[in-house]
Amino acid sequence: MKRILLGSTGIEIEKNGFGALPIQRITRDEAAHLLRKAYDGGINYFDTARAYTDSEEKMGYAFVGMRDKIIIATKSGAKEAAALRKDLETSLRTLGTDYIDVYQFHNPPFCPKPGGEDGLYDEALKMKAEGKIRHISITNHRLAVAREAIESGLYATLQFPFSYLSGEQELGLVAGCRAKGMGFIAMKAMAGGLIRDGYAAAAFMETQDDVVPIWGVQHEWELDQFLDCVKNGAELTDERRAIIEKDRGELSGEFCRGCGYCMPCPQGIQINQCARMVLMARRAGERDWKTEYWQQEMKKVENCVRCGQCAAKCPYGLNTPELLRENYEEYWKILAESK
Repeated sequence: MKRILLGSTGIEIEKNGFGALPIQRITRDEAAHLLRKAYDGGINYFDTARAYTDSEEKMGYAFVGMRDKIIIATKSGAKEAAALRKDLETSLRTLGTDYIDVYQFHNPPFCPKPGGEDGLYDEALKMKAEGKIRHISITNHRLAVAREAIESGLYATLQFPFSYLSGEQELGLVAGCRAKGMGFIAMKAMAGGLIRDGYAAAAFMETQDDVVPIWGVQHEWELDQFLDCVKNGAELTDERRAIIEKDRGELSGEFCRGCGYCMPCPQGIQINQCARMVLMARRAGERDWKTEYWQQEMKKVENCVRCGQCAAKCPYGLNTPELLRENYEEYWKILAESK
């Protein structure tokens, strides 16, 4: 196992963390089994959010009587102080704890600061003084907000999308956090499902000393893969380097990460899936994406009026209407060729 300090917090964690968004999709007992197995395998950093439906509740259920053995990170997407306070109290109740180790503003469109009209940071300071949170942190998908958060010196950690498909801008965020003594938490370390080899992804993360990936886990086979890396390490072999370079070659340029911040669509289009349908069909197994269900979802792209709402909300600055059009046309070609 590889233990590191999380920025300047003084918190010691296993370098690999557990991302608890996917456990929304499984039963409470299934989730508890995965969470306890992750802990038994050496993982002690667990990340969830108020927005992840019953994820906090499942985590609280799994770790009854173990509060001193784990590090809990959760998030609030509140826009003002009263809502932030309400979210925290709910999180404390559902997680079965009286404090949160790392409390994060969840992808705000701006960088909360003391004295702001929103009152978010000032309320977080009050909650910290009360002992209900230990460290104030932030997550984001926007480079400008992330950079401002780093420069502000106000945050213990930054959580941002980061994988071996990331470029110089994201690497710059990692370096910025290192210089400021901030922890860097990598969300979407599998690029929203586009990366298919967990060992290659983990091997890359081993080269990033200050980065803590939080692996999103829903299935036990996924967890087993990452626990193997925790136990035995993940060497960046020539074979894994080749996988990484191949993926970088295929996925260079603009592509949808599937984050979903473009949603909802006024026309009912699943933009965060349909705008990357061809990549998913080719990389995740065509059969899974050729079903009648996904054919019907792709037909909804015909209703796109190019209103631009999705593009305006995309944190990566993608032309999502154009990506929808391109994926729509290519998708039907793939289906025709497979008949």
